[in-house]
Amino acid sequence: MACFTVPAAAAIGVAVARHIVKHNEKKAVPSANKDEMKTSKKLGILELALFGGSFLLAGEHILHGEVTFTFPFLTAINQGPEAIRTMLFEMGTVGVSMTLAIVAVWGAALLFRKLFLKRRKAKEEVKE
Repeated sequence: MACFTVPAAAAIGVAVARHIVKHNEKKAVPSANKDEMKTSKKLGILELALFGGSFLLAGEHILHGEVTFTFPFLTAINQGPEAIRTMLFEMGTVGVSMTLAIVAVWGAALLFRKLFLKRRKAKEEVKE
């Protein structure tokens, strides 16, 4: 019912962290490695993935009538304590697992990128 709020909250946290890291990167000495992606860019990709997943989940909940555009927005709040418990349980299970899945895919993508660049660099060294 409200599982989309967990990745949205994580995305907001990542956005704050990215802003801080980007500010610190401006002060730092530039890297000599041209293939190295800045940490702020990596965090930006994660932020977009988290917001994207959250918006898709929110859209699904809107289509199923679990979220409305009138206060209190989440229909479980009007349905009583049992519905609120169910909503919180869903946030703790589905929301957290979705957030962890998004972070895992992001981490795997960064790892594959690093391995690909390492392999490409090794091939270039062999040609020389």
